[in-house]
Amino acid sequence: MKKFYFLFILTLFSNLQITIGQTFRIFEKPIIFNEEREKLSLEYLKNRHGIEKERATIEPSMIVVHWTAVPTLEATFDVFNPVHLGGRPEISSASNLNVSAHFLVDRDGIIFRLLPDTTFARHTIGLNYMAIGIENIGGPEAPLTKAQLRANAELIRYLSKKYSIKYLIGHHEYYSFQGSILWKETDPNYLTQKEDPGDQFMKQLRRKLADLNLKHKP
Repeated sequence: MKKFYFLFILTLFSNLQITIGQTFRIFEKPIIFNEEREKLSLEYLKNRHGIEKERATIEPSMIVVHWTAVPTLEATFDVFNPVHLGGRPEISSASNLNVSAHFLVDRDGIIFRLLPDTTFARHTIGLNYMAIGIENIGGPEAPLTKAQLRANAELIRYLSKKYSIKYLIGHHEYYSFQGSILWKETDPNYLTQKEDPGDQFMKQLRRKLADLNLKHKP
């Protein structure tokens, strides 16, 4: 009996060591980015941001954190994967380019990369040209988890080492950039109301990343 108990404790300790020692990982789960998506992205950059480029790329200096309001990872992937926007008349008037993001974080904290970090993605009005988007599976009825909080913090640290990231905002905070030199949206009336991912999540995230001194206002 004592031997069994000892082996049981040893197994628990070994599993704990494995958990603690897990390394930061990103799993590749690319959405479609073909010639048509790049064409629409270049048109968006020109028509909505006033930027003309040969390739649909960005120079990241901001990270925007979102929630999906879609309950599962696969359902969210199916929303982002098509090149063309389905429905959503409130934003389809601006472009038929589908919305997307660079990263998708599942509720257990596993991180998936949907697009290369420096590829253009449509996720935040006025700021897409400079922003990496991180989507989290969850919403008002499914608050984001502690595992997602940890994953977002690790991912943002990783991205901050690769790029000159100066700003970290929640999607619901993007309004504060309107009227600043960073805001690039040709239609002053083109805005949508957002609440994701909420003040509480961003407060907790900023606490974990306080040493990076990332700004949330222009």
